[in-house]
Amino acid sequence: MLAAVTVALAVAACATACWFLVRAQLVGSLDESLRSNSRVDPSFVVGQLSSGQCSPADERAPNPFDATVQVVDRHGKSCVIVGSRVEVSRGDERVAEHRQDESVHTARSEDGSGPDYRVLTTPVEGTDVAVSVARPLTETDRSLRNLALILALVGGTGVLAAAGAGVVLARAGLRPVDRLTGAVEHIARTEDLGVSIPAEGDDEIARLSRSFNSMTEALASSRELQQQLIADAGHELRTPLTSLRTNIELLVRSEETGRSLPGEDRRALLESVRAQMSELAALVGDLQELSREMPPFGGPVAGIALHDITERAAERVRLRSAGITVTVRTEPWYVRGEPAALERSVVNLLDNAVKFSPEGGSVEAVLSGGRLWVRDHGPGVADDELPYVFDRFWRSPSARSLPGSGLGLSIVARTARQSGGEVALEPAEGGGTVAVLDLPGSPEPESEDEADQEDGGGTGPPGGSSLTST
Repeated sequence: MLAAVTVALAVAACATACWFLVRAQLVGSLDESLRSNSRVDPSFVVGQLSSGQCSPADERAPNPFDATVQVVDRHGKSCVIVGSRVEVSRGDERVAEHRQDESVHTARSEDGSGPDYRVLTTPVEGTDVAVSVARPLTETDRSLRNLALILALVGGTGVLAAAGAGVVLARAGLRPVDRLTGAVEHIARTEDLGVSIPAEGDDEIARLSRSFNSMTEALASSRELQQQLIADAGHELRTPLTSLRTNIELLVRSEETGRSLPGEDRRALLESVRAQMSELAALVGDLQELSREMPPFGGPVAGIALHDITERAAERVRLRSAGITVTVRTEPWYVRGEPAALERSVVNLLDNAVKFSPEGGSVEAVLSGGRLWVRDHGPGVADDELPYVFDRFWRSPSARSLPGSGLGLSIVARTARQSGGEVALEPAEGGGTVAVLDLPGSPEPESEDEADQEDGGGTGPPGGSSLTST
């Protein structure tokens, strides 16, 4: 419709301009013809006009073009020499008065029954009259009507052709959009994210198709990760729940049958129930932490004192690390992030180090130049296991008998990414493992408006290991 309307407007403008141009040319040609035949011998004019009657020079003279020749005086009186009388204009009177060289205009016959005439009035030298030569516009009007009809037919054909071409082009251009719409409706109806749209070329539709395919792939990956998380969480919850139910059933059966358990066995069961409830609570807390995509207040906070967070985390870990010495050495370092998430991440690193430390061992934490090193003196991590340590629910075969959900390091990795940093786990010289948390920041507090983030170099990890964050 837009193409048809545009072409119609263009054709109408061109046809109108063409019609007026041809009309001007025809009328101009007629005017030139009148000028070439307007010379009249003064003796041909019969005296002054007194009664409004003229005597033609030859009453039988042929008049093949229906031309009119009439004499006009200064008072507007006229008499016809050849043809029919036409209306006298003020311009004709001015020519008769010799106040105007000529007058060219369109006039009607005096009785109003004939066609319009094109009139040329010129003065007669030595007299006070003028001669008007007129020719009917019949042929000119007929030519203009024929031209208007031809232009209307050609223009109408062009508009219809433009409308048809517009329909064809619109359907061809919108065909990829139809496929895209069909794919979206199919996904909305079936939730099948495996649908892919062919994207050919570099136009906007192809870019939109590729973007849609990327979106569906991201949604499919997100759904797969969600399903994997649910499956892993269900697997991890099943073990403590099964053990918890078994222990509680033993205690209930003992009460129902009246056969009391030995005191030592009863205390062991209750201790096991308490440990399993603590494990469940920790697992639920880790799952809630992982389910939060953004902080509840909407974004990271600038000027977070990482050294204070490290000190507080160490105090929390010392309360539950009986027999393990936790030493901390920090330098001032301010970062952008969520305070609660950062403290939980540092606690997870320290807890992980304590868990794998031998009885009576030690854990060292050093914060220097924006890098936090946490080292333990445990058995370490095998090289083939290092790529998986930050995966959700992954636990090494040697650690499956120890408490934990396998989510602690995943939370650390996610928090590091949200704060613009990195975390790595590498073997330490002399045995054990070193965890390196590298967060951009500065030794001085920075405001929200300060965008510069410096990655400072540390003095080296405890134990003399040279590390590179990955």
